[in-house]
Amino acid sequence: MRSLINYIIPAVAGISLLSCSKNDSDAFIDDLMSRMTLEEKIGQLNLPVGGDIQSGVVLGPQLDSLILEGSIGGFFNVKGVEEISRLQHLAVEKGPHGIPLLVGADVVHGYETIFPIPLALSCSWDSVAVERMAHISAIEATADGVNWNFSPMVDICRDPRWGRIAEGSGEDPYLGSILAKAYVRGYQGDNMKSDSTLMACVKHFALYGATEGGRDYNTVDMSKERMFNYYLPPFQATVDAGVGSLMSSFNLINGQHATAAKWLLNDVLRDDWEFQGLIATDYNSIPEVSTMGTSAMEDAAANALNAGTDMDMVSGLYVKTLADAVKRGLVKEKTIDDACRRVLEAKQKLGLFDDPYKYCNEERAKGDIFTPAHRDMAREIAAQTFVLMKNDNNILPLKKRGRIALIGPLADAANNMCGCWSMLAKTENHESLLTAFRNAVGNEAEILYAKGSNVYYDETTQKNATGLRRIEHTGDDAGLHAEALLVAAQSDVIVAAIGESSDMSGESASRTEITIPDTQRDLLKKLVNTGKPVVLLLFTGRPLVLDWESENVTSILNVWFGGSEAGDAIADVVFGGKSPQGKLTTTFPRSVGQVPLYYNHLMSSHPDPQEGVFNRYCSNYIDCSNEPLYPFGYGLSYTTFEYGKPQLSSTTLERDGTVTLSVEIKNTGDYDGVEIVQMYLRDPVAQIARPVKELKDFRRVYIPKGGKKRVEFTIDAEKLKYYNADLEYVYDPGEFRVMVGPDSENLQTLTFTAK
Repeated sequence: MRSLINYIIPAVAGISLLSCSKNDSDAFIDDLMSRMTLEEKIGQLNLPVGGDIQSGVVLGPQLDSLILEGSIGGFFNVKGVEEISRLQHLAVEKGPHGIPLLVGADVVHGYETIFPIPLALSCSWDSVAVERMAHISAIEATADGVNWNFSPMVDICRDPRWGRIAEGSGEDPYLGSILAKAYVRGYQGDNMKSDSTLMACVKHFALYGATEGGRDYNTVDMSKERMFNYYLPPFQATVDAGVGSLMSSFNLINGQHATAAKWLLNDVLRDDWEFQGLIATDYNSIPEVSTMGTSAMEDAAANALNAGTDMDMVSGLYVKTLADAVKRGLVKEKTIDDACRRVLEAKQKLGLFDDPYKYCNEERAKGDIFTPAHRDMAREIAAQTFVLMKNDNNILPLKKRGRIALIGPLADAANNMCGCWSMLAKTENHESLLTAFRNAVGNEAEILYAKGSNVYYDETTQKNATGLRRIEHTGDDAGLHAEALLVAAQSDVIVAAIGESSDMSGESASRTEITIPDTQRDLLKKLVNTGKPVVLLLFTGRPLVLDWESENVTSILNVWFGGSEAGDAIADVVFGGKSPQGKLTTTFPRSVGQVPLYYNHLMSSHPDPQEGVFNRYCSNYIDCSNEPLYPFGYGLSYTTFEYGKPQLSSTTLERDGTVTLSVEIKNTGDYDGVEIVQMYLRDPVAQIARPVKELKDFRRVYIPKGGKKRVEFTIDAEKLKYYNADLEYVYDPGEFRVMVGPDSENLQTLTFTAK
């Protein structure tokens, strides 16, 4: 396959009011709003659902009525440029004042060309790949009429029980911020002028990834020091990158609902961060302000608007209650004007007032979606995201010879390769792992297949777990196990394609037992007991507890959910066409009882003085080590890398100066490879306790076999800063420790003094 590393689709520069001066733009909106009634302004704040993407149903008559009444500012969940074009024409030609519509969709990791889930993408540690993914997603979505994307999700998550961990970039705020900016650049381009760019909507503001117990829609109670140091940086990064809109979250934060939290939306986001864009709620969120006990239902809309929320997604409470709220003195008309202006400014930034139909080109829909070039890029990026977690006896890559048994419920499940949040995909165009393996080996080897098991023993549990991308419960598991063992007996090596199904992670997919499901784990144990080498291809949208698997399986390759081209990408890596290069962005626990478990924790008052020696009066468990099974930053390759002794250019960092850390890395194995070199810092004495280590920089470096490369990192005062108890962004002069290595545990440490 040809290399696509330099493949970039050129953007097309358009002409819009953005080319005018700000005064001209302000005057345009001033004039438009001067002709609008209060009800029409409120209508611009209404964002109804336009249909059901999963079923394909479009609520045409309902939308038509809202458009003609002037009671709608946009809609979402309508797929297909023909229907979107019809609705846009109706708004412009027959709606009050001819105001065009925002058209939203959840294009989370691809439109019809599906890329790996975001958690997998983060394991590439490749911001260029993430930006290209986002750009291709924007090209395809805009070709089909969409101009507003409810992505990226930048929530930091430290609890893998939460299903939506699959939608984010893991547990680290530094890496999360780097990738968050890449998503925004990819979706929006330089200025959203092109018809192949759209407006990003960052979600969920804020702290949704920290909900108690890992349960969706649950509450959060957190100090502001922790918020600002760990959970808010990726959001601020997207604001700095010029994101056009944000979505507030469902959850309570310290007893206040995020949708109606003035300190969060106005004080932090608008005043401190100077965000000038649009804020929308999440799905039907405003009524939940009342449900969660912080407002009477009749006042919920007024409270949300006063807090800074511009658009009401789904509930319709703005349209139903805000005019009366003005009469009751709960809302000032200027507050409605400000929100309406932000909606109109978003449309203006997209160029919709200059060309309302710029996203209604049906010819683009025929030629820009699910193209060979897009699919090639999806395949190449997917291969970067797989994490090799174990590889005894260098069993991988497999040789294309003999008989290879491919066993498991994910082996021939083409509809499950793409993962959660892929409702827009046409999975009938996807290829199963079984087909990809057979194509990869051709006549050189024989691929034997058995389903091996269901996802769960219990049919009802499987039905509930597998969701939209259903895997049917068929046959008796004892019989399926027996069939798999017969196939395994004829093979030279066993490849087990098991784990979570596609919709076992994502929204409303919290789990208490984060292990491989019961019947699949029993199947895997039986396969291992054959004595033949077993390669586990792990499908998952979250970190799993793999204590038995790590001890007993020959090789583990975590393939996450790799998207529409996952089958071929997995075959590329398994058979050695590519070497795995992904590294974990979440910590894998030994037991669910360790959760939440994350690398950048604070020091306890009784730290364990010696790993492997039990001391009752230390901060530990009596039945399990504190240490993770697989740490943050971990990942193997088909080759090996040797780190030299790191060096500092100086042991003193002047206040306005820099210090350079350098280390030489050699490729000592038999394959070319990519190493992700990681640099961490620790401030051992500070105004408030700082973590035992924090990622502060990294490099992705390609090193051919036998080659070596010197990697350098620049350390300056900005890398030392944090938010203190007064939420001042500062650093404390004194000694710092800098660490470098291949993951968060295997590190070499040096010290320097910051003035």
